[in-house]
Amino acid sequence: MPLVEVTYRPDVAEARLRELGEVLPHLVSVAVECPEEPYDGDLQPGDVEIRFRPLGPLDRVGLDVVIEVRSKWFESRAVNRQERVDDLHEAIGAATGLTDFGVYLSLPVAAWSQGD
Repeated sequence: MPLVEVTYRPDVAEARLRELGEVLPHLVSVAVECPEEPYDGDLQPGDVEIRFRPLGPLDRVGLDVVIEVRSKWFESRAVNRQERVDDLHEAIGAATGLTDFGVYLSLPVAAWSQGD
């Protein structure tokens, strides 16, 4: 289950952020899909968690939007992580029209548990 955090400048339109929130679950799932965690296209609640955070007055950034994706490390994900994040960046730009944004893909060694 990927965790996604989106930080954004206050002048980014809410409609653009809502659009981003609509497309990210699928695009992130495609980007991190692997044999150990295959993506069947049928997202369920909790499959991708997204948090939106406006930049604070003390934050120093160079981009309008930064999207941080954290997903459990598997060797099959790690071997081509740069290709995965490049493809995700391209897909987000194509789906939303965003141009001044970055995507950070982190694959920590982790575990996850949730109720039914």
